[in-house]
Amino acid sequence: MDYRIEHDSMGEVKVPADVLWAAQTQRSHENFEIGVGIETMPAEIIHAFGILKKSAAIANNKLKPEKMTDEKLEAIKAACDEVIAGKLNAHFPLVVWQTGSGTQSNMNSNEVIANRANEILGKKLVHPNDDSNMSQSSNDTFPTAMHIAAVLSLEDKLIPAVEVLIETFKKLEAENEGIVKSGRTHLQDATPIKFSQEISGWRSSLERDVELIKRAVEPLYELALGGTAVGTGLNTPAGFDTTVAREVANLTGKPFVTASNKFHALTSKDELVFAHGAIKALAADMMKIANDVRWLASGPRDGLGEIFIPENGPGSSIMPGKVNPTQCEAVTMVAVQVMGNDVAVGMAASQGNFELNVFMPVAIYNFLQSARLMSEAILSFNKNCAVGIKANREKMHHNLHNSLMLVTALNPYIGYENAAKTAKKAFKDNISLKDACVELGFLTAERFDEVFHPEEMV
Repeated sequence: MDYRIEHDSMGEVKVPADVLWAAQTQRSHENFEIGVGIETMPAEIIHAFGILKKSAAIANNKLKPEKMTDEKLEAIKAACDEVIAGKLNAHFPLVVWQTGSGTQSNMNSNEVIANRANEILGKKLVHPNDDSNMSQSSNDTFPTAMHIAAVLSLEDKLIPAVEVLIETFKKLEAENEGIVKSGRTHLQDATPIKFSQEISGWRSSLERDVELIKRAVEPLYELALGGTAVGTGLNTPAGFDTTVAREVANLTGKPFVTASNKFHALTSKDELVFAHGAIKALAADMMKIANDVRWLASGPRDGLGEIFIPENGPGSSIMPGKVNPTQCEAVTMVAVQVMGNDVAVGMAASQGNFELNVFMPVAIYNFLQSARLMSEAILSFNKNCAVGIKANREKMHHNLHNSLMLVTALNPYIGYENAAKTAKKAFKDNISLKDACVELGFLTAERFDEVFHPEEMV
């Protein structure tokens, strides 16, 4: 492999000749051999750095054009556009497990953008610290990248995915409107419910989750950029914070604004914790929905068997013909991962000592993983399972009329205690509710038929 010599404030460093990063990135690459190639800084953060570096260059050009000249600006913008498009992802090798401020990833961005800008210019004009990082610090750029990435992942990926499944459930509600089945509470038989009503519970849960995520996104619109090292805004021109936030908003189409208190923005990650809580709420609902679906589809002969779900593949290497609810299992595993991630995000956010949080990479790594996994799991569940859910009408009818809890309909006529006696006798003697009620002398057979209508109990 061919190398070139780069240098930073600590001296010279040997860097592979074919990469765009420079000395500080190389030092980090060598010093933190933890999860290399597996737990690299998320692509969403690299994308966000491209946005914020471009925005910063535009703001600097407006506020101090003698430093950020038009020539530098155009080259930096072009390099940032390639970062935003993902064309330079191979030049961002750093792992999550680095400095807790994300300094090395900020410098990775600065070095790649500067070197690519110089390639575009055909001369060495752009400096990673003096130009790519002008009016910035790792301490305000990394939390800014976190918020940009978080907003984009929630608004552009997670919410649309959930809305796809909501629409599927709406269609299933309409298709199953007339079907009445046995309800269940505590995993025991309960009073009747329409299948469409059961589905509406799933749909409404997801609609509420979307509402909660949207509320949680709002605090993430505030950006730390402009606070620099400790929140004072040292080395920034007047108006930089508001100008750069406006540029980020223009580039993303999102209503980003400058944080009202930069000291808070640098050290507190409460907005991220709050937003991840909304993702966890979604995970909890998806866990419940996926469990409902696989319970209802259990069988095919010895389970509930009240619905049919698509068969995605053979379910056993030894039992021929076995098919498992694999999409449900994937969703529930993702939900568990998200719940674990929530602990990590919360713990990381609690480590804001003095003027800086130093657990930012692990916080955003877990946050973005949760948003990404939930988005993809929901779309997979929708495509490979939910859209193909079909009611087993015969089994639903059988279970409904076999349920002892239909006795609840008799409460107004024979009272709670007599109804309980009826249910217990029917279960003990393995007879129908009607036979038990008549044998106990609570109602005549004719009167029982007049008042007992399970389909009307919904």
